[in-house]
Amino acid sequence: MKFAYKFSNLFGAVYRQGNLSFSKDGNSVISPIGNRISVFDLKNNKSETLPVSTTKNITCVGLSPDGNLAILVDEDGAALLVSLITRAVLHHFHFHKPVSSIRFSPDGRKFIVTKENVALMYHAPGKQREFNAFVLDKSYYGPYDETTCIDWTDDSKCFVVGSKDMSTWVFGAERWANLIYYSLGGHKDVIVGCFFEKDSLDLYTVSQDGTLCIWESDTELDGLVLTRGRRRDRHRSQREEGEEEEEEGEEKAEGEEGEHRGEVIRGKAAAPKEKEGTRNVRYKQMSKHFFNKEGDFNNLTAATFHKETHILVTGFASGIFHLHELPEFNLIHSLSISDQRIASIALNSSGDWIGFGCSGMGQLLVWEWQSESYVFKQQGHFNNMASLAYSPDGQYIVTGGDDGKVKVWNTNSGLCFVTFTEHTSSVTNVTFTSSGFVIVSASLDGTVRAYDLHRYRNFRTFTSPRPVQFSSLAVDVSGELVSAGAQDSFEIFIWSMQSGRLLEILAGHEGPVSCLCFSPVQGILASGSWDRTVRLWDMMDSWQTKETLRLTSDGLSVSYRPDGQELAVATLDGEISFWNPQTATQTGAVAGRHDLEMGRKETDKITAKQSAKGKSFTSLCYSADGESILAGGQSKFVCIYNIKEQILMKKFEISCNLSFDAMEEFLDRRKMTEFGSLALVDEGAGDGDEVHLSLPGVKRGDMSSRHFKPEIRVSSLRFSPTGRSWAATTTEGLLVYSLDGSLVFDPYDLDLDVTPASIRKQLRLREWAAAIVLAFRLNESALIQEVLETVPHKEIPVLCGSLPDVYVEKLLGFIASSLEKSGHLQFYLTWAQSLLMLHGQKLKNRSGSILPTIQSLQKSIQRHFEDLSKLCDWNIYTIRYAVALSKQRGMKRRAEEEEEEEKEEEDLSEEMSEASLEDASTVL
Repeated sequence: MKFAYKFSNLFGAVYRQGNLSFSKDGNSVISPIGNRISVFDLKNNKSETLPVSTTKNITCVGLSPDGNLAILVDEDGAALLVSLITRAVLHHFHFHKPVSSIRFSPDGRKFIVTKENVALMYHAPGKQREFNAFVLDKSYYGPYDETTCIDWTDDSKCFVVGSKDMSTWVFGAERWANLIYYSLGGHKDVIVGCFFEKDSLDLYTVSQDGTLCIWESDTELDGLVLTRGRRRDRHRSQREEGEEEEEEGEEKAEGEEGEHRGEVIRGKAAAPKEKEGTRNVRYKQMSKHFFNKEGDFNNLTAATFHKETHILVTGFASGIFHLHELPEFNLIHSLSISDQRIASIALNSSGDWIGFGCSGMGQLLVWEWQSESYVFKQQGHFNNMASLAYSPDGQYIVTGGDDGKVKVWNTNSGLCFVTFTEHTSSVTNVTFTSSGFVIVSASLDGTVRAYDLHRYRNFRTFTSPRPVQFSSLAVDVSGELVSAGAQDSFEIFIWSMQSGRLLEILAGHEGPVSCLCFSPVQGILASGSWDRTVRLWDMMDSWQTKETLRLTSDGLSVSYRPDGQELAVATLDGEISFWNPQTATQTGAVAGRHDLEMGRKETDKITAKQSAKGKSFTSLCYSADGESILAGGQSKFVCIYNIKEQILMKKFEISCNLSFDAMEEFLDRRKMTEFGSLALVDEGAGDGDEVHLSLPGVKRGDMSSRHFKPEIRVSSLRFSPTGRSWAATTTEGLLVYSLDGSLVFDPYDLDLDVTPASIRKQLRLREWAAAIVLAFRLNESALIQEVLETVPHKEIPVLCGSLPDVYVEKLLGFIASSLEKSGHLQFYLTWAQSLLMLHGQKLKNRSGSILPTIQSLQKSIQRHFEDLSKLCDWNIYTIRYAVALSKQRGMKRRAEEEEEEEKEEEDLSEEMSEASLEDASTVL
């Protein structure tokens, strides 16, 4: 139970690549982040990352019309069918080639996948369980180059496919006699988007050079005629479901992997021959419009169309987007939302909100075009994250990145609510002060900055007498002393938070200072260095070195236990040593090199086993109770060790994304040639922004574009003060793992007579204390909640007094977790108050073990306090507004009505005065 941490959320990244999509109700946006997908709930301002992951980065997401299913396809063409209700993977499938786009039909029965120059139509998975969820129906050939986009007609009869060969192809989803395929030209560049008009075969096509073509069809959707054989089939299939017979003239084929290809339709540039009695559908170009002005070369990179409101949204490489009303091509408005290329655009079901994804900076924006305001605006660190820290109540996480930004995230919503951009170089370390309202960050730009979370400003900047690069940072328990270690001068600088003055420069280390940590209980600073020592400096006694601890190798990370009685040091030889800071003696060590399990990088000349000999842990963190330690480094694994037993308790694999380097222990032998690894031969596929003038002889892509494969690593780890979760900054983002108590059956002091039936019997007998004790012995959260909420409110103080000490702590922990989600605020707060009042002294004596529970309780109360105070403020303003409105005279009324009202008022006042006179006389 104690180490049953499960992946719960991914912060720090909101969009990487792929297509954005809105949920069916239009209130949530679904964004691919690496090999996972996140759902951002815009109404409740929350984010959730689904606990499913693909083996490589996701390139396209297809959502079913009812919003229950999603198909995720990665860079290699491996697909997952995911239920968005249960968050479970229902089916695995492989398309064997990279997929450019995927789209469900509006009736939800079929979906189209485009890969290379072919469009494949599959039967959509149904409600009943099937052996194979993806059954191929038809294959459509026509374009000569890669296909880029798909759109369906509203009644799912036809679909259109755009291609890189500048042509657009309309195909019939059924075998229509008058529309099998139709090819459209008219463009001079890659097709970015093709869209059908609402309930019509009329088309809009948009190309990369900023050209829009409007095509009109001479036939309505109702005018499509089935071929005769198909008509018979359709009548037959209505009688006996699912059994389709082969028809003469259909082409059957086997795929390369021997898979059944279904019916194959091959389109040619010329229109198909007309059969007797039927006239083929024909298109004509009505008009052509250009987005770019004369001499403007702004590539159009993304487009989407909302059929109900006839609004076309187009995004450009410069970060500008345009809103046009079609078919008149009237510009509604245009705006620059980023300085990076807009990679994806999505419109919600009502057409009010537009979602934009910019992959260069990792931005996700949702814009309401009618009010011209942002509904949602988030951006992750567009470089690696270097460090993180939890606030003392566990409600916020602060992260610092190589992009020089300091971001603060809310752990409940998973969203960033403030970004500080004052640093001009990489942020190496961040921390909270004990008050929880001040953040301190150190950077390679030679400054240490303090930020105020009340006013969101940088109120202190600490610098050294001569420029140095700060690589480590620590703030003491009082929040008064700020210390930072220098990379190049081997010194430690100490400043006063109050005055901002430099108090002392501590010299003594003979190598770069890699880490600093203040003791939680004394004024002692521990500093680890590459000179193979850890020095303990006494802050009270004129900054003298109190002790020097000799290490076996370079010190990389130092961490104090929460009670200050133990010090853990990670060294370059992969060992974690434990020291008693009072006696300066080593109490234990863990050799963790074998647990790191390094992968082999594509550029490595030696095996993973050999390279692992030089690897080590770079980040350490004690758990909230101090019994175990969390360790991570340049590997995909995070290890939890038991300190007393010095054994590995659990290992977490933080990612299975093969798009990162050093993920696999053995390289693929098929990629190894006599010239070295094929992975090092850069094809120059680039980031999608290919230059027009490619080098001579280059078939695809651009040789001059940069190919980058990031290496998987864990740069920083922290346990939450509540002890319920821990967070790690990795190449993938900020991963949060938390305990999910509802899934684990963990009884305490279980006996044969402890059953749900016996607990409910005690409730009927009104034996509240016995019922609570039995419920905690069974330890089923739903049952504990039922028992607690059955107890009458007035009985709570009496019950708390008679409860055995063992169960007080358990009950307090349960109340802390329930208070976060429950609506019974006063009820649970009464429980918490009674327990703390009656057992406060006993709890204080073992404050170390109960501290995480108290902090969890404080976090829940603080959150409710903020929510309620906001609500009260809004209500006050609403009431003031209503009062102000009532004082103003309404619309001008006719004079007669006013006179009548005045007469009524006079009569009423006369009656009231008469009544008051009668009252007065009776009193007398």
